[in-house]
Amino acid sequence: MANAKMLEQMKKGQGFIAALDQSGGSTPKALKLYGVDEDAYSNETEMYDMIHAMRSRIIKSPAFTGEKVIGAILFEQTMDRTIDGLPTATFLWEKRGVVPFLKIDKGLEAEAKGCQMLKPIPGLEALLDRAAAAGIFGTKERSVISAANVEGIREVVAQQFELGKTVIAHGLMPIIEPEVTISIADKADAEAILLEAILEQLEGLEDGKTVMLKLSLPTIPNFYKPLVDHPKVLKVVALSGGYPRDEANRILAQNDGMIASFSRALTEGLSAQQSDAEFDAALGAAIDSIYKASIA
Repeated sequence: MANAKMLEQMKKGQGFIAALDQSGGSTPKALKLYGVDEDAYSNETEMYDMIHAMRSRIIKSPAFTGEKVIGAILFEQTMDRTIDGLPTATFLWEKRGVVPFLKIDKGLEAEAKGCQMLKPIPGLEALLDRAAAAGIFGTKERSVISAANVEGIREVVAQQFELGKTVIAHGLMPIIEPEVTISIADKADAEAILLEAILEQLEGLEDGKTVMLKLSLPTIPNFYKPLVDHPKVLKVVALSGGYPRDEANRILAQNDGMIASFSRALTEGLSAQQSDAEFDAALGAAIDSIYKASIA
């Protein structure tokens, strides 16, 4: 059964998760970093065609396999498209040995109590059913914490776990992502509140149920070790949060059992203008460095 094999890979596989899930708001920026300016496309359809071409190029690269990239997070449109005639999730698992996840959040509410909650997700149940049918293993949902506000952080975590329970009920694995903004002055304090709130929610999670966590790299090395070791946590993954790749890798390597789930730090240095050989070499070097930091 594919799902059992995917679960085993996420539990025991050596490597990291690639975040290929830039959505509508962040796509122009992602394309610009890839060397595709806004004048290269004239509408949203063309823009999404170009970002899919970029993601397909990454996924089809010889370096992008389950040996080092154990999972990949997709944008909904990417799930709905194909690579070489196969649905993207099918191609990822069957041709690359990479476990597919789906970003399901629809953006953030305005900041309140130093935090941004998830916006409502219209048609959530239908989306989760569609994802399960498409061979998706799990989901990802991102909130943002920008201040060490106890009430705000507890509300963010409670909302994340409520959504996580809905995801689990559909046979999928939730990646709960309460991102702490790396530039805030009280980051360490926010992390302390966050750790306590997550541990409390984990206690309330039904026995036998597990979640994954995607967290900002902590201020204190191994601060999230209680989560890494928790029986109800399948895996703790780290977002790069705006750190350049070398810095993100350096911090990640100090955290035992935490693996990368990088987006910008993965695609840093890739360009539409590169030949396939240049592109594959640059991506291969990026994957090697992130892999090493993840298993350090």
